[in-house]
Amino acid sequence: MASAQPLRASSVTDLLSHPRGGPTVLRIVLGTHLRRLRERSGISREAAGDAIRGSHAKISRLELGRVGAKERDIADLLTLYGVTDEEQRAQFLALARQATTPGWWQKYSDVLPSWFETLIGLEEAAAIIRTYEVQFIPGLLQTPDYARACIRLGNPRSSDRQVNRRVELRMERQKLLMRPDAPRLWAVVDEAALRRPLGGEAAMREQIRHLRELAERPNITLQIAPFRLGGLAAAGGPITILRFSEPDLPDIVYLEQLNSALYLDKREDVEDYMAVMDSLCATAEPHGKTPEFLDGLRLLDGLRRA
Repeated sequence: MASAQPLRASSVTDLLSHPRGGPTVLRIVLGTHLRRLRERSGISREAAGDAIRGSHAKISRLELGRVGAKERDIADLLTLYGVTDEEQRAQFLALARQATTPGWWQKYSDVLPSWFETLIGLEEAAAIIRTYEVQFIPGLLQTPDYARACIRLGNPRSSDRQVNRRVELRMERQKLLMRPDAPRLWAVVDEAALRRPLGGEAAMREQIRHLRELAERPNITLQIAPFRLGGLAAAGGPITILRFSEPDLPDIVYLEQLNSALYLDKREDVEDYMAVMDSLCATAEPHGKTPEFLDGLRLLDGLRRA
């Protein structure tokens, strides 16, 4: 049997005591180690699934951190993979136990689709969040009125209560940018998103003012991609890339669709999107010119209303 390597986290105790990202991160770390143990042991997903009375698809979801697992299943997999050290088995079981605890976002489960829940946990764990938006201001930078207009646009059949709940959730997400250990947010926004008066002119004026303030924060880099640039590397749509300080979390690309999302973590995929993001940042106006650009939009709006 393959010899098991110790759980490689900055500190397993710290990870369990202060799981930045909550259960999402713990599931991914646990799944990553289980995959390594399985591959090191030369065991197929099908055989692993049989060992826990499941399928290879269940093993795949477990290794990707998409689902939690029963402690009994983890114990059976550890035995299959030849992990006999009691201390290490206890570490795995502790991770599995805490990975099933609900995150703060669970109180919004009535309006929170499962595919989006993963993003919230990843945002909580990220050290750097890089994003490019074409049509909208990034969700982490939206004001309540602007967010409400976006949510109504994407959820036309939702009730007022559901819309308000989604706005509350979006505002809660934004709090991570104000924490002492806040991630760095690096956003590139297309000029089209700044000129489209979503929610009305008053809402847009407040949104521009809000962006102007946020651009002064040391952990926020905001670049504008003006119309004069012509074509852009990411013409296909919005992109978010999340990077982590935890060594067992790979970089993840998030691509949102209407009723679902893609999470890409294969190195070649991530590198392709990272190259696109780097090109966007090199092409867009530098962060230092963002206040001037936003002030110009506000001045133009004032002239229109004069």
